[in-house]
Amino acid sequence: MKTTIAALLLGAATLATQALAQDALPLPTAVEKELAAKASDVTEVTLGKNMLGFAAKFMNGKDKDDAAVRQLIQGLDGIYVREYEFDKEGEYSTDQIEQLRKTFETPEWQPIVRERERKNSETTDVLMKVVNGENRGMFILESEPKELTIVLILGPIRMDQLGELGGIGGLGSLAEVQKGMKVKEKGKLTDKVKTDGDQ
Repeated sequence: MKTTIAALLLGAATLATQALAQDALPLPTAVEKELAAKASDVTEVTLGKNMLGFAAKFMNGKDKDDAAVRQLIQGLDGIYVREYEFDKEGEYSTDQIEQLRKTFETPEWQPIVRERERKNSETTDVLMKVVNGENRGMFILESEPKELTIVLILGPIRMDQLGELGGIGGLGSLAEVQKGMKVKEKGKLTDKVKTDGDQ
Protein backbone atom coordinates (compact mmCIF):
# COMPACT_ATOMS: atom_id res chain seq x y z
CA MET A 1 0.00 0.00 0.00
CA LYS A 2 2.82 2.43 0.87
CA THR A 3 4.43 1.81 -2.52
CA THR A 4 1.15 2.74 -4.22
CA ILE A 5 0.87 5.91 -2.16
CA ALA A 6 4.44 6.87 -3.03
CA ALA A 7 3.80 6.43 -6.74
CA LEU A 8 0.56 8.42 -6.61
CA LEU A 9 2.18 11.26 -4.72
CA LEU A 10 5.13 11.49 -7.06
CA GLY A 11 2.82 11.44 -10.08
CA ALA A 12 0.55 14.05 -8.57
CA ALA A 13 3.51 16.25 -7.74
CA THR A 14 4.46 16.28 -11.40
CA LEU A 15 0.96 17.31 -12.47
CA ALA A 16 0.10 19.74 -9.68
CA THR A 17 2.53 22.55 -10.43
CA GLN A 18 0.11 25.33 -9.53
CA ALA A 19 -0.88 23.73 -6.25
CA LEU A 20 2.74 23.30 -5.26
CA ALA A 21 3.51 26.92 -6.08
CA GLN A 22 0.91 27.94 -3.52
CA ASP A 23 2.47 25.61 -0.94
CA ALA A 24 6.03 26.91 -1.23
CA LEU A 25 8.45 26.34 1.64
CA PRO A 26 8.31 29.38 3.95
CA LEU A 27 12.07 29.87 3.98
CA PRO A 28 14.30 32.50 2.33
CA THR A 29 13.98 31.77 -1.40
CA ALA A 30 17.40 33.23 -2.17
CA VAL A 31 19.09 30.87 0.29
CA GLU A 32 17.26 27.87 -1.18
CA LYS A 33 18.37 28.79 -4.69
CA GLU A 34 21.98 29.34 -3.62
CA LEU A 35 22.14 25.98 -1.85
CA ALA A 36 20.52 24.13 -4.76
CA ALA A 37 22.90 25.76 -7.25
CA LYS A 38 26.01 24.59 -5.39
CA ALA A 39 24.82 21.17 -4.26
CA SER A 40 25.76 18.05 -6.22
CA ASP A 41 22.60 16.26 -5.09
CA VAL A 42 19.32 17.95 -4.17
CA THR A 43 16.15 16.39 -2.75
CA GLU A 44 13.10 18.61 -2.42
CA VAL A 45 9.76 17.43 -1.04
CA THR A 46 6.89 19.92 -0.83
CA LEU A 47 3.56 18.68 0.46
CA GLY A 48 1.12 21.43 1.39
CA LYS A 49 -2.35 20.98 2.83
CA ASN A 50 -3.83 20.14 -0.58
CA MET A 51 -1.29 17.46 -1.40
CA LEU A 52 -1.55 15.91 2.07
CA GLY A 53 -5.31 15.71 1.64
CA PHE A 54 -4.76 14.02 -1.72
CA ALA A 55 -2.48 11.44 -0.09
CA ALA A 56 -4.97 10.74 2.70
CA LYS A 57 -7.68 9.82 0.18
CA PHE A 58 -5.68 6.80 -0.94
CA MET A 59 -5.38 5.38 2.57
CA ASN A 60 -8.49 3.31 3.13
CA GLY A 61 -7.81 2.75 6.82
CA LYS A 62 -8.03 -1.06 6.60
CA ASP A 63 -4.31 -1.42 7.17
CA LYS A 64 -3.35 -0.44 10.74
CA ASP A 65 -0.23 1.46 9.64
CA ASP A 66 -2.10 3.30 6.89
CA ALA A 67 -4.84 4.29 9.33
CA ALA A 68 -2.30 5.77 11.74
CA VAL A 69 -0.51 7.70 9.01
CA ARG A 70 -3.79 8.93 7.53
CA GLN A 71 -4.93 10.27 10.88
CA LEU A 72 -1.56 11.95 11.36
CA ILE A 73 -1.35 13.70 7.99
CA GLN A 74 -4.98 14.83 8.07
CA GLY A 75 -4.05 17.07 10.98
CA LEU A 76 -1.01 18.59 9.27
CA ASP A 77 -0.82 21.78 7.20
CA GLY A 78 2.41 21.01 5.38
CA ILE A 79 5.54 18.87 5.18
CA TYR A 80 8.66 20.34 3.62
CA VAL A 81 11.98 18.54 3.29
CA ARG A 82 15.17 19.83 1.68
CA GLU A 83 18.36 17.79 1.47
CA TYR A 84 21.53 19.18 -0.07
CA GLU A 85 24.71 17.15 -0.59
CA PHE A 86 27.96 18.81 -1.63
CA ASP A 87 31.10 17.43 -3.26
CA LYS A 88 33.42 19.51 -1.08
CA GLU A 89 33.38 21.09 2.34
CA GLY A 90 32.76 24.81 2.59
CA GLU A 91 30.31 25.03 -0.32
CA TYR A 92 27.69 26.64 1.89
CA SER A 93 28.30 29.30 4.50
CA THR A 94 27.48 29.82 8.16
CA ASP A 95 25.69 33.01 7.07
CA GLN A 96 23.24 30.93 5.06
CA ILE A 97 22.62 28.69 8.08
CA GLU A 98 22.02 31.75 10.24
CA GLN A 99 19.50 33.12 7.74
CA LEU A 100 17.57 29.85 7.99
CA ARG A 101 17.65 29.97 11.79
CA LYS A 102 16.54 33.60 11.96
CA THR A 103 13.38 32.73 10.05
CA PHE A 104 12.24 30.89 13.18
CA GLU A 105 13.41 33.37 15.81
CA THR A 106 9.91 34.23 16.95
CA PRO A 107 8.15 33.70 20.30
CA GLU A 108 6.11 30.83 18.84
CA TRP A 109 9.16 28.74 17.93
CA GLN A 110 10.86 27.27 21.00
CA PRO A 111 14.22 25.44 20.80
CA ILE A 112 14.24 21.93 22.27
CA VAL A 113 17.58 20.73 20.86
CA ARG A 114 20.60 22.86 20.04
CA GLU A 115 23.87 21.04 19.47
CA ARG A 116 27.21 22.31 18.18
CA GLU A 117 30.13 19.96 17.55
CA ARG A 118 33.28 22.00 17.06
CA LYS A 119 35.43 19.01 16.16
CA ASN A 120 33.56 18.20 12.94
CA SER A 121 31.51 21.41 12.47
CA GLU A 122 28.21 19.57 12.74
CA THR A 123 25.18 21.38 14.14
CA THR A 124 21.63 20.33 15.01
CA ASP A 125 18.67 22.57 15.77
CA VAL A 126 15.19 21.34 16.63
CA LEU A 127 12.46 23.87 17.34
CA MET A 128 8.84 23.31 18.29
CA LYS A 129 6.06 25.70 17.37
CA VAL A 130 3.82 26.26 20.38
CA VAL A 131 0.52 28.13 20.03
CA ASN A 132 -1.69 28.59 23.09
CA GLY A 133 0.21 25.83 24.82
CA GLU A 134 -0.24 23.35 21.98
CA ASN A 135 2.37 21.87 19.63
CA ARG A 136 1.69 23.20 16.13
CA GLY A 137 4.85 22.37 14.21
CA MET A 138 8.47 21.30 14.14
CA PHE A 139 11.59 22.65 12.43
CA ILE A 140 14.77 20.57 12.15
CA LEU A 141 18.03 21.88 10.73
CA GLU A 142 21.02 19.53 10.54
CA SER A 143 24.28 20.66 9.01
CA GLU A 144 27.40 18.63 8.29
CA PRO A 145 30.49 19.73 6.34
CA LYS A 146 29.13 18.22 3.10
CA GLU A 147 25.43 17.83 3.82
CA LEU A 148 22.51 19.99 4.91
CA THR A 149 19.04 18.77 5.88
CA ILE A 150 16.00 20.99 6.48
CA VAL A 151 12.68 19.62 7.72
CA LEU A 152 9.63 21.76 8.41
CA ILE A 153 6.35 20.21 9.50
CA LEU A 154 3.39 22.48 10.15
CA GLY A 155 0.66 21.09 12.38
CA PRO A 156 0.64 18.86 15.48
CA ILE A 157 3.58 16.45 15.31
CA ARG A 158 5.76 14.67 17.86
CA MET A 159 9.33 13.53 17.41
CA ASP A 160 8.31 9.88 17.70
CA GLN A 161 5.89 10.29 14.78
CA LEU A 162 8.51 11.28 12.20
CA GLY A 163 9.19 7.66 11.28
CA GLU A 164 5.50 7.09 10.51
CA LEU A 165 5.75 9.63 7.68
CA GLY A 166 8.67 7.78 6.09
CA GLY A 167 6.35 5.57 4.02
CA ILE A 168 5.00 8.52 2.04
CA GLY A 169 6.74 9.15 -1.27
CA GLY A 170 9.96 11.12 -0.88
CA LEU A 171 9.84 11.24 2.92
CA GLY A 172 12.03 8.24 3.70
CA SER A 173 14.66 10.57 5.14
CA LEU A 174 12.36 11.47 8.03
CA ALA A 175 12.89 8.03 9.53
CA GLU A 176 16.65 8.69 9.46
CA VAL A 177 16.15 12.09 11.07
CA GLN A 178 14.07 10.47 13.81
CA LYS A 179 16.77 7.87 14.38
CA GLY A 180 19.37 10.61 14.78
CA MET A 181 17.16 12.53 17.17
CA LYS A 182 16.74 9.52 19.47
CA VAL A 183 20.24 10.04 20.81
CA LYS A 184 19.29 13.54 21.94
CA GLU A 185 17.08 14.46 24.85
CA LYS A 186 13.39 14.86 24.07
CA GLY A 187 10.94 17.38 25.43
CA LYS A 188 13.52 19.77 26.87
CA LEU A 189 16.31 22.00 25.63
CA THR A 190 19.61 20.28 24.98
CA ASP A 191 22.31 22.88 24.53
CA LYS A 192 25.67 21.16 24.04
CA VAL A 193 28.93 22.33 22.61
CA LYS A 194 31.38 19.51 21.94
CA THR A 195 35.05 20.37 21.75
CA ASP A 196 38.04 18.42 20.45
CA GLY A 197 38.71 17.12 23.97
CA ASP A 198 35.23 15.66 24.43
CA GLN A 199 34.75 11.92 24.19
